[in-house]
Amino acid sequence: MDTQKEALQRIVTTLANKNDEIQNFIDTLRHRLRGVQANSTKVLSDLDDEFDSLYSFLDEMKESMSNTIKQEQARKTQELQNQLTQCTNALESSEELLEFASQSLSIKEPEEFTKAARQIKDRVTMAAAFRLSLKPKVSDNMTHLMVDFSQERKIVQALKFLPVPKAPEIDPADCIVADNCVTVAWRMTEEDSKIDHYVLEYRKTNYDGLPRVKDERCWELIDHIKDTEYTLSGLRFDSKYMNFRVRACNKAVAGEYSDPVTLETKALMFSFDNTSSHLNLKVEESVVEWDPTGGKSQENKVKGKENKGSGHVTLLKNNTSGTPSPKRTSVTSRPATVRGSRDRFTGESYTVLGDTAIESGQHYWEVKAQKDCKSYSVGITHKTIGKFDQLGKTNTSWCLYVNNWLQTTFAAKHNNKAKALEMTVPDRIGIYCDFDGGQLAFYNADTKQLLYSFKTKFTQPIIPGFMVWCGGITLYTGLQVPSAVRTLQKSENGMSGSSSSLTSAVQ
Repeated sequence: MDTQKEALQRIVTTLANKNDEIQNFIDTLRHRLRGVQANSTKVLSDLDDEFDSLYSFLDEMKESMSNTIKQEQARKTQELQNQLTQCTNALESSEELLEFASQSLSIKEPEEFTKAARQIKDRVTMAAAFRLSLKPKVSDNMTHLMVDFSQERKIVQALKFLPVPKAPEIDPADCIVADNCVTVAWRMTEEDSKIDHYVLEYRKTNYDGLPRVKDERCWELIDHIKDTEYTLSGLRFDSKYMNFRVRACNKAVAGEYSDPVTLETKALMFSFDNTSSHLNLKVEESVVEWDPTGGKSQENKVKGKENKGSGHVTLLKNNTSGTPSPKRTSVTSRPATVRGSRDRFTGESYTVLGDTAIESGQHYWEVKAQKDCKSYSVGITHKTIGKFDQLGKTNTSWCLYVNNWLQTTFAAKHNNKAKALEMTVPDRIGIYCDFDGGQLAFYNADTKQLLYSFKTKFTQPIIPGFMVWCGGITLYTGLQVPSAVRTLQKSENGMSGSSSSLTSAVQ
């Protein structure tokens, strides 16, 4: 019966997965159908625009060439008209002189004849008819302005749709995911010397397999990539996977997208748990700050009331190994809309926990303190840590402790024992946790120098823990375990940074 039930359950799971896969494919087909309609409308509109632009250009060319012909016509007409006027006037003057000369031939008086002959000679010498060029200044030929569009006509007749580059191929085996960077590599299935650049698109997702159409983020784009690989760096891995696709572009048009690939980008993501923080801590998603006035707005509501709510809590005495105590502060219950029915931490335990438990695997996160922060601790703890407990003072919590109050203290703490660290406190601390290997290590996040390492055995889920006094810290998650840390962990083997007095096995 149980065996049959398990087999049937496997069948149900397989069918459900297959149905989900088919539904996603149906959504993809519908999305692609809408894309065909939209893109066809667009290219038809683009075609009309291109032809309209061509018609407009041809009309402009025709207008320009027509104007050139008309200007040449006007120039030649003016030249010939001027020459015609000059010749007509010269002819009239010459005919008048001819008539005068003919009449002078009949003069009988020698003296008068001589005088007339002298006048005629002078007039002939000055006559325009003898200074005119009897050759037309311009020809009537206009063949130099004729056109022959036979070659252009052939070019127009040879017009085709633009050559589109083939889709590239992304090989997941050539892609690298490390140190919160993703290197995507691709190749062309056919040699294409006309490719100018590539366009890479990516988006985050929590679904494995083919990209989904519904309920997904928009694609982000990186353009003008000249090489056949690209590295995205400084990513925050706040999703389990990332989809990638790429297309090749020539000078005119972009080609088809490659088949999308999905790469795993899993990393520990968590935030500060506001419901677990001390009253004097102001908590946002990734920032926690000391707030000495926390809860004072509620004090007046409980003053004078007997046996109601939380009364004054006596703060623990300050000691050199713990978090320094500020001026005594009256603490009251927080509004239910913010905190629920009680405070998780109180007294000198200025603590806030992460909102995600660690039960297996290797994880890494970082913390950066504000420059004026007087004291803070970063580490891990069991869920069972008490509301008055401080990190590192119990056998179920481990931490690095920094105190800048009066004098600087930098120490590793566990089970109320401290190991002073003779090194400079880094600006940013990296925390590495190997749950299955029982390893907790702290690093300089910038240089990856090992600060300290605990070796233990985790028998219960653990939670990132933080303590802050007079200042604030910023939390950075969604980080992979850095390659340098993995290498150091192999070489250190969890021993060189540890102190035997702080090494323990927690039951």
